Amino acid sequence: MKHSPILIIGKNGKTGSRVNTRLQTLGYDTRQVSRSTTPSFDWEKPQTWRSVIDGCASAYVTYQPDLAVPHAEPAIREFVRIAREVGLKHIVLLSGRGEAGAQRVEEVLKSSGISWNIVRASWFCQNFSESFMLEDILAGELVLPAEGTLEPFIDADDIADVAVAALTDPSHRNKLFEVTGPRALTFAQCMREISEALGRPVKYSTVPIDVYIDTLREQGVPETMQWLLRELFTVVFDGRNSQVMFGVEEALGRPATDFKAYVQKSIESGVWDAEMQRKSA
Repeated sequence: MKHSPILIIGKNGKTGSRVNTRLQTLGYDTRQVSRSTTPSFDWEKPQTWRSVIDGCASAYVTYQPDLAVPHAEPAIREFVRIAREVGLKHIVLLSGRGEAGAQRVEEVLKSSGISWNIVRASWFCQNFSESFMLEDILAGELVLPAEGTLEPFIDADDIADVAVAALTDPSHRNKLFEVTGPRALTFAQCMREISEALGRPVKYSTVPIDVYIDTLREQGVPETMQWLLRELFTVVFDGRNSQVMFGVEEALGRPATDFKAYVQKSIESGVWDAEMQRKSA
């Protein structure tokens, strides 16, 4: 019997793309959507949701830009209402640690009447190699409004593995997996490990949050992202999430990937090779 496709919301995201690849490798049909797909899925346009969800039995859901933003809760509330109406049976939601808004959204899902999993993740390792920190690292200096707070950075490959397990193994249903890396590091320590592995210095410097946000504004970063980064660096990134958790091991029966292994994998990919990046641009 042919299985219904698994819906992937956020096909181009760090985790969505990885979840999709893993599911397809395992032989599952997927329906990958984003604002750029046909049909499209846009979190700001609820009229696009019903036809995308219809016919799927389960979904991996990532919310852009982040569940911490104020409009995430009503959006997810409406999403699960529509999902229930069209017969979606299971949702795996990517969430964030220590975010009041994200925790409200988690409760919406838990009380939705739909089978659920929550993958509550720490900061992604891949922010150093696939996101807003990459340009600074290539330039030789990462500048952030963060002093000595410890964070157990999680490899997005681990998040994807946990999400796939939650989507495909019914024994995991209705569980929350809080996933982190096995060690908590400061940004300065991360830069030292990256520098040592690269064999060249990458400096880490701190700036006041207002200076950082002013720089983002001058660069034309959208206001929603400015708000989110201020929230993350002033509220969420205060040490509340420094504790290592074991959701990866609970879901997969293996330890989470260490930051050193992530660094080595990234070096092998060439993502921190400035000359290679110029040639591929």
